[in-house]
Amino acid sequence: MCKWILTNGASAFPHLPCCCLLLLFLVSSVPVTCHDLGQDMLSPEATNSSSSSSSSFPSSFSSPSSAGRHVRSYNHLQGDVRKRKLYSYNKYFLKIEKNGKVSGTKKENCPFSILEITSVEIGVVAVKSIKSNYYLAMNKKGKVYGSKEFNSDCKLKERIEENGYNTYASLNWKHNGRQMFVALNGRGTTKRGQKTRRKNTSAHFLPMVVMS
Repeated sequence: MCKWILTNGASAFPHLPCCCLLLLFLVSSVPVTCHDLGQDMLSPEATNSSSSSSSSFPSSFSSPSSAGRHVRSYNHLQGDVRKRKLYSYNKYFLKIEKNGKVSGTKKENCPFSILEITSVEIGVVAVKSIKSNYYLAMNKKGKVYGSKEFNSDCKLKERIEENGYNTYASLNWKHNGRQMFVALNGRGTTKRGQKTRRKNTSAHFLPMVVMS
């Protein structure tokens, strides 16, 4: 540390005018240190060094905006379970029997038509018959069937259509780039996914609350 302090007052400079002596006294009476100069004269790059070093922090210390994109959670949608019956536009309740066969029934009290609809992803659900314990599934050939185990065939995209009915399309399989839907024809028989369209009412279902 180096200090510049005027000593002995005017006697050190007898040849200078009084006004000069006064000015010199005022300036030199303020102690100036090398440390103070270093802090005030830091370059902009040096003052930003602390912020740039923060990039070396672990990922858990990343900025809120970047962290939000990677850890955002939709717990209110995922895992949600609804007990429903799927009533088709053609007036059939969709059922999955104990042998895995999927079809429609007119019986309102059919136990195989009571379904659990579970959200597994955003806009994607799994549909399972509580009685038979089979999942509603569609394979890559468009065949609708009951699967004992949950697999990629069981992931269905659920969408509310303009008429208030829902459609259920295979998440993983398409036919010529076009979605394939779960559908029941006028006899209550499942249709091949290749023959279905979003606007076909045979693919429209109304979820009905089951009162336990």
